[in-house]
Amino acid sequence: MKNLLVSGYRAHELNIFSQKHEGIPYIKKAIAGRLIPLIEEGLEWVITPGQYGVDLWACEVVIALKQQYPHLKCSIMMAYQNMEEKWKKDKQEYFQQICAEVDYVGVVSRQPYQGIWQLKARDELLFRKTDGLLLVYDEDAGEGSPRFMKELALKKQHAEGYQYISISSEDIQSIADEERLFMDL
Repeated sequence: MKNLLVSGYRAHELNIFSQKHEGIPYIKKAIAGRLIPLIEEGLEWVITPGQYGVDLWACEVVIALKQQYPHLKCSIMMAYQNMEEKWKKDKQEYFQQICAEVDYVGVVSRQPYQGIWQLKARDELLFRKTDGLLLVYDEDAGEGSPRFMKELALKKQHAEGYQYISISSEDIQSIADEERLFMDL
């Protein structure tokens, strides 16, 4: 696998409203844990839609992993121009910081939001340009925006052998539990 799409929940879908939330490091560790074996097998690009939440945390993980794996590249592919303009100022600044550190930032539609067709066009492009999807999503925890990406990935997996890798809330909780256990020793 050369190109991997990474996405998942938006921060608000996880009830995360601050970059200082205690759950974010565990989500990042779960992402890194899935990425490292793929990188060691030849993964070159991690591509995200750039939404505030798992997408940007994945970018942070890749930026950190580039210290150890300098060949690794990261891209944000947004659906429409100025996607972040309605976000709060601190989130906009965080987004701009991440954009400055990734290798490529692109926009599918060079216009502001006009309709769901822009999101569909972005997703079609992302699935066409990648070999697999790493998705932070847990149906048992309740449906959310990642549901649509999972459905697309499973259709493409069935038709073309596209790879689907998931990280569930149980996976993240397991990392948190292990770390707490280790700290208690």
